[in-house]
Amino acid sequence: MQYLGEVISLGVACSWTVAALASEIASRRLGVFVMNVWRMALALVLSVLLMRCCSGTMGLQYASGEAWTWLLMSGVVGYFFGDWCLFNSYLTIGSRYGQLFMTLAPAFTALSAWIMLGQMLSWSALLAMTVTLLGIVISVWHVDKKELPTKGILFGLGAALGQGLGLVLSKLGLDAYEASMPASLLPEVVDYLPFSANSVRCMAGLVCFTAWYYWMRPKFRKEQLTFTDSFRNRRGLFAMIIAVFSGPFIGVGFSLMAVQYTAAGIASTLMATTPILILLPSRWLFGQEITFRNVLGAIISVVGVSLFFLL
Repeated sequence: MQYLGEVISLGVACSWTVAALASEIASRRLGVFVMNVWRMALALVLSVLLMRCCSGTMGLQYASGEAWTWLLMSGVVGYFFGDWCLFNSYLTIGSRYGQLFMTLAPAFTALSAWIMLGQMLSWSALLAMTVTLLGIVISVWHVDKKELPTKGILFGLGAALGQGLGLVLSKLGLDAYEASMPASLLPEVVDYLPFSANSVRCMAGLVCFTAWYYWMRPKFRKEQLTFTDSFRNRRGLFAMIIAVFSGPFIGVGFSLMAVQYTAAGIASTLMATTPILILLPSRWLFGQEITFRNVLGAIISVVGVSLFFLL
């Protein structure tokens, strides 16, 4: 399929929209640390089970040291640093505005891909990326400055940097992983390698979040729930489960698959349409107003996305 990577990227944007809304609810009910430890643990289990059931093997025994290194680094940068910033931005400025700053992720991805992979984007891809991002910014950049404290802005920028750089590190790890697989086994498992690679990233995220939780727990003793407390918060757990399926399991797994079929900058830009997709759900769930600027931005964003296919 000619535009398989682009189609997968748009599907990832839909998945991340669900994840953003569910994550905001879960973070407010469970706390960022407890939420992310549960999230990484469940995502790891699901990724392992999927790879095992679909391919009959985990395949990690074939991964080279280089693949493990890049994927673990990607987990630390993308899952730990990036998601820690992202969920704190949800608590500070909300998921809709948190996603605004995630529109910067393609720029960080493209810059990282240029430095680390040598990937150069064509003029048509750069034009499509610019138009898409312009539409996103127009759509969501209508907010009282008092609603965007400095802390929330820094969290948003950190989240975008973590996702952009983490995606490129994942690409390096996935390429090394695929290169280390036996030729006889590769055709059967190539489509599932992103999920196996994601399990390595989840390992790094789980270890980092667990260590951070126990280190910071004394400081946040009155503000953060314990794991025992979280069992009694059913709505929080339900929202967390939805966030896991739509975020680090389905969303991230397919995001790694997307960069196998298209340039990292293009994939990241299409995934960045989440702030447009989140408008209606935010209206239904949180009563946030949809303005003419939101609609205009959505139209411009759709035009930008279409340029990836037409130019």
